[in-house]
Amino acid sequence: MQPDPVLSPAGDDSDSSLDQALRPRSFDEFVGQRTLLDNLRVYIQAAQGRGEPLDHVLLSGLPGLGKTTLASLIARELGVECRTTSGPALVRPADLAGILTNVGRGELLFIDEIHRLPAAVEELLYSAMEDFAIDILIDQGPNARSVRVPLQHFTLVGATTREGMLSAPLRGRFGLLEKLDVYPPADIEEILRRSAARLGVGIDEAPLARVARVARGTPRVANRLIKRLRDFAQITAAGRITDEVGVDALRRLGIDDNGLCETDRRILTSLHRAGGGPVGLKTVAVAAGEDPETIEDVYEPFLLTEGWLMRTPRGRCLTERAAEWFAKNGGKSGTAQRSLF
Repeated sequence: MQPDPVLSPAGDDSDSSLDQALRPRSFDEFVGQRTLLDNLRVYIQAAQGRGEPLDHVLLSGLPGLGKTTLASLIARELGVECRTTSGPALVRPADLAGILTNVGRGELLFIDEIHRLPAAVEELLYSAMEDFAIDILIDQGPNARSVRVPLQHFTLVGATTREGMLSAPLRGRFGLLEKLDVYPPADIEEILRRSAARLGVGIDEAPLARVARVARGTPRVANRLIKRLRDFAQITAAGRITDEVGVDALRRLGIDDNGLCETDRRILTSLHRAGGGPVGLKTVAVAAGEDPETIEDVYEPFLLTEGWLMRTPRGRCLTERAAEWFAKNGGKSGTAQRSLF
């Protein structure tokens, strides 16, 4: 099955530069997460006042909430370079050692998906974070010896969508732990207004509210939607996103008035066909055409918070709301229910 065009966690190469242009350039431009931002401002000002590097920061939350953006903004507020990598990219301890030895004093190292670090790489990170030094093994066999290499005092910013998968020793080495929450519709509307302005497209209030309602409280989803609506508006409405354009575009994207996309409906349908559940995650993933991790990280948070499904020790189950939805629509789902406008 094809990945969802709006919610797929994979990036769109053709839109990557545009994604960068839509991101906020400072804390003042960042919409939402006010308590977190206020805290970060205090931590940064205090560190700068003491002339010390900022303590290590762990940012957790669902995909698309702005963890990567915040890391770059922290570096900008500190006035330092931001070096970026990810957990899966650091296969061997030598990969991390090469990066750490080139990080300057006070600079920021951002590791995305830090919960996916291999165990050997994570162990090397312990001493780097705590002692600002690493032990490198030179040679092999009887001639093997360990050389301690000092590092500059740097700031590590780690991002994770699964804080529970972090080991206790790694989590305990972060001095600042901040969690990003989903955004209320009012914040999403403000993000959409700014994005529409940067895209050079007009948008009416009705489609603005409609898109904010179905964007799952996630800026990444909201920005992907506004870009697609811009495309439809360019071809069908002289470049302005009217309510008619919004309704038609969301219908074409397979997003109904409940905010459910095609994959959401496949998930719910697999449970409905099993009598409402419980159904195991792997079985649901096969039916939806996605891997289990994507189901858990991308789709289930929305379905859980909106009251469509439940997690139980035995598997996933439909909620009363979902059962009523199927009953109302004659048990139909999938493409038959692409739009409920």
